[in-house]
Amino acid sequence: METEIKYLHHKKRCSMKRNHRILLMTVAFIAAVGLTLDGCSKKKPSGPPPMIPEVAVITVQPKEVVITTELAGRTSAYQVAEVRPQVSGIIQKRLFTEGSNVQAGQPLFQIDPALYRAALDNAKAALARSEAQLPAIQLRASRFKDLLDQKAVSQQDYDDAAAALKQVQADIQYGKASVESARINLAYTTITAPISGRIGKSNVTEGALVTAHQPLALATIQKIDPMYVDVTQSTAEVFRLRRQLEKGQIHQNGKHRQVRLMLDDGTEYPLKGTLQFQDITVEPSTGSVTLRITFPNPKGILLPGMFVRALVDEGDNKKAILVPQQSVLRDPQGNFIVLVVDARGIVQPRPITVDRAIGGDWLVSSGLAPGETIIVEGIVKAKPGMPVKTVPFENGGKTPEKMNNAAPPARQAK
Repeated sequence: METEIKYLHHKKRCSMKRNHRILLMTVAFIAAVGLTLDGCSKKKPSGPPPMIPEVAVITVQPKEVVITTELAGRTSAYQVAEVRPQVSGIIQKRLFTEGSNVQAGQPLFQIDPALYRAALDNAKAALARSEAQLPAIQLRASRFKDLLDQKAVSQQDYDDAAAALKQVQADIQYGKASVESARINLAYTTITAPISGRIGKSNVTEGALVTAHQPLALATIQKIDPMYVDVTQSTAEVFRLRRQLEKGQIHQNGKHRQVRLMLDDGTEYPLKGTLQFQDITVEPSTGSVTLRITFPNPKGILLPGMFVRALVDEGDNKKAILVPQQSVLRDPQGNFIVLVVDARGIVQPRPITVDRAIGGDWLVSSGLAPGETIIVEGIVKAKPGMPVKTVPFENGGKTPEKMNNAAPPARQAK
């Protein structure tokens, strides 16, 4: 009986513990459900609608521009003359100032003329001797001719007299040539300037022995007004220009094209030049041809051997499409694109092909049509497929905020 009572008490305690556990689980479940319902009953606060970004745009319009090509080259003198002696002798005097301007025919050096003056006198004496013999030989030949008709002299005697006359006449001609040669050599002892221009330094001094046609020039004269500028252009550029001319994309007015010149310090030369000709030979190592340009140089600003950059006018493009460089992006493949705003105000990426940079703009050869609208500023806020609010772009009137929103032309599109 006692054992049975203990069993009943144990069973009662187990039942109470189980009921207590169930009660705790029920309370926890109800609390969790209450929190969930309370959270679901709360509504999220509604904020203002997202703002449409504002971008600055331009409308593509064709315009007439002059297409130029920048080519590097060097200046060279219009004429160059190396002064060399034509007779041998000792230099007695130098008759010019180094670095000065000289005129054609101006004396530059004086060679000792004594030997050449003596040679001239000798030639004149030989000529005078031959001329002195001529009258007697002429009379003798004339008499023998008359006597031959009378059969008073033999034919041989007459032939000898006629031959002697011809010999004296030949001696006279030879003497005259010798006199002229000696006179020329004597004149060559005074070395004169072959051209007008600026003369450089003298390579010899008084007392130096010079020889006729020696390799070393006594001095060099260069004519630097006008001045040549020789630049090189690749054959690919030549073919591209030819194709554009054939398609009518550019037009050339006149036979000679005007050329501007940029000096080595970045300044522009004040006078314009004229393209003279294009060489017909391609340099095998570089694949380029040489263009020769003539520039007036009245003040002597240009000197031979200067490095310059020539801006050659290729022609006029009557319907050129220019877009600011800051409006052009690159995709991950490196292709040029712009962001176009369509009629619905939606941003659309557009691939384009650019030809070259003209000032701060790109010249677009394909991909854009007149009347289309492209984004210039605020590109970082505009994404493809999103609507935007457009305002006209004012070039040169950018605020700092607009400058911060402007995209540099070299970055990639996202």
